[in-house]
Amino acid sequence: MQLVPEGSALMSGRLSSGPSRQVHEEILRPQFIFDMTHLLPHYLAVEVALLFEYERMGVVTGDQRRDITDILGRIDESTLSADPATNMSDTSMAIEQWVHRQLTEPVPTWHVDRSRNDSQATAHALAAREWFGGAAEDLLGLGEAVHRLANATTDMLMPGYTHLQAAQVITPGFYLAALSQQILHNLRRWLATYDSNDLSPLGAGSMAGQQLPWDRHRMAHLLGFAGPVPHALTAVASRSLALEMMAEFSILGAELSRFVTDLMTWGSNEYAFIDLPDELSGISAAMPQKKNFPILERIRGKLAHLGAFGVDIVLAQRSTPYSNMVEVSKEATANLHVSVSTTRTALRLFSTVIDNLRFRSDRMREACRREYLGAFTLANDLTLNDGIPWRDAQIVVGQYIAAAVSADLPPHPGDPGLLAEVAGRHGYQVSDAARVLANAFDIENAIRDKRSTGSVNPQALADLLASQADDFRLLRQQWDDRRERRGSARALLGCQRRIGEE
Repeated sequence: MQLVPEGSALMSGRLSSGPSRQVHEEILRPQFIFDMTHLLPHYLAVEVALLFEYERMGVVTGDQRRDITDILGRIDESTLSADPATNMSDTSMAIEQWVHRQLTEPVPTWHVDRSRNDSQATAHALAAREWFGGAAEDLLGLGEAVHRLANATTDMLMPGYTHLQAAQVITPGFYLAALSQQILHNLRRWLATYDSNDLSPLGAGSMAGQQLPWDRHRMAHLLGFAGPVPHALTAVASRSLALEMMAEFSILGAELSRFVTDLMTWGSNEYAFIDLPDELSGISAAMPQKKNFPILERIRGKLAHLGAFGVDIVLAQRSTPYSNMVEVSKEATANLHVSVSTTRTALRLFSTVIDNLRFRSDRMREACRREYLGAFTLANDLTLNDGIPWRDAQIVVGQYIAAAVSADLPPHPGDPGLLAEVAGRHGYQVSDAARVLANAFDIENAIRDKRSTGSVNPQALADLLASQADDFRLLRQQWDDRRERRGSARALLGCQRRIGEE
């Protein structure tokens, strides 16, 4: 095992050497690069918040706080490097060593009573919170796009399917309203997850608290959190936000994949209910007659990854001790950023599809005409108007349709004599067979006949979409409020003088 050169600067008297070259190359350096790319601003914001507390407690002077903050403000990705000889290839230690080298006068009390545990946990929480908020913006965008298309397609008729069989007449607007309702539900869940985890670990120390009287509420406020994590051990042991984020992404992926599957089905030649512009479509290299929609396959494939990421973080945390551990803080969350990135890509692609989706009303209407989609209504009418018991009415209607299909009869206007004959076999009379058939299988009447709240009825759907519009406006305002609060952490380095005066 090759070690770093003897006599290198050590960060602890407990070890006589820094990390091996293999540990540096295969573990620490990749983590360091990730931190520089995705977490460095959050590490620096944590350092500034700590400095204000040091000044408040009289541990450092105002001049020392300003000098160190100025140095921190000059750090970027090119400033620091993973060096096993001087900083153990660790981000927090690299920041500490670089600041020490830039100071004209040493500040012995800087980082007294400090631990990397809560600092790293806070940097990770800041990043996760920002990533989650960004994903919520994309989910809001998808929901609003779906809602717009739903409003534009409330009058088009199409078959609705159960068990992959044509079932009842619906409209694209009705179907899409279900998707926007699901997205609203997810957005509320995400907001609850965000708010319940909007707490700062900073000031918790290694696990049992700290010796100095740190004002954890003040530091949490400086970083834009709602407050501190109440328990010191929970602050450094738990990664609940990451765990719950990936769980929410996993749930969302399963839900959205079902809607994407329907679009893929409707886009097939056999249905041809939808179309996308050529720039969002694909071809076959061997079969020139084909127009494919690989963007839908990409979306569904990316959504599948989210379930795997959710399982990954659960298994990486499962059965670990409840304390700060690299296994939990870094290995278990190793796929968090890629999970967020995959989620956001899938959501943006889905939004693009929705914004460019065209429903082919002629194809959908013809599919409604050739199917016996009013059978449920016919059975209801036979019971309500002619007193045929409900189950017997179901049998009469089923036998009528079987006979009509065998005779190659269209659903509308139907054969009143055949219906009367089938009912008579069971000892029942139909008072006006022509009327009930015309009513049941009139596809225009099919959506108006539904009267319950939340149904495909145009007025019920309009009421639902209006309510959803209010919900989207409220949720967007709520997520905007969270984004504004997060901005205080991002601005911490640039406005340290103003914050120090508050």
